[in-house]
Amino acid sequence: MVGERLLERPTLIVPVGTTEQHGPHLPLGCDTIIVERLADDLSASFGIPRTPTVEYGVHATTRPFPGSAALRRRTLHRVMNELIESWEEGAGVREFVILTAQSSEGHLEALSTIRTDEATVQVVDIFSLNFDSLLERPAPIQGGEIDTSLLLYLAPHLVRMDLAQDFEVSARLLARYRPGQSRRLPEGSPGSIGYPSLASAQKGERLYTFILERVSRCLAGS
Repeated sequence: MVGERLLERPTLIVPVGTTEQHGPHLPLGCDTIIVERLADDLSASFGIPRTPTVEYGVHATTRPFPGSAALRRRTLHRVMNELIESWEEGAGVREFVILTAQSSEGHLEALSTIRTDEATVQVVDIFSLNFDSLLERPAPIQGGEIDTSLLLYLAPHLVRMDLAQDFEVSARLLARYRPGQSRRLPEGSPGSIGYPSLASAQKGERLYTFILERVSRCLAGS
C-alpha cells in the first residue's frame, strides 16, 4: 500500500514533535499531539503516507522541568538526516513535508538544513502563522491561549484547567519571547507563559481549522 501511494506521488509527511513542559495543565507531548493530528488529517485528505512521529526536538525554553527531554541541535539534525536518507534511497521519496510546532532557532535550523541527493524538503512550523485575529491577547505560545485551546479541542482529556496559571507578560518580556528565540523561562513561571485562562475548545477548533487550511495549501501547491 505504501509503495503504491509513493508511486502515485513520491511524498512523505514527517511529523516532528517535542517532549517539553507547557505548564502544569498541559501534557509534555503537547506539540507532538498537535502535529500528529495534523499529519493524520493531511494524509487522509491528500492520500500521502505519513511516517511515525519523531517525539523529541530542541526546546524553545531552557529552564529544566521534570519530564522534559530535549535533543541538541546537532543530534536532531543527524537523526533527521539519517531518516530522510533512508526514505529517499530505500523508498524513492522525492518530497518531504516536515510538520513541527516548535519555533526555537536550533530546532528549525536542524530541520531546515537536512541534506538530500535529489529530494526536496519543506519544513512547516505551524506556529509561524499569524494567529492574532483569532486570539484575545496575542502573547508567547508556550502553554498559553493557543496551546491550551488546541489541546482542549484535540485532546481535552489530557488538559487540567484546574491547574492552569496565567503568567502576565510585560512588554519587555514579550520582546524576549518572540518566536524563534530560545530563552530561559522567567522566575515565577509555572512552565508556561501567557494566558491559558482565555482558552476554549471552540477557539481551539477555529485555530486548528485555520492551521489545517493553510498547511493544506502548501501540499496542494507542491
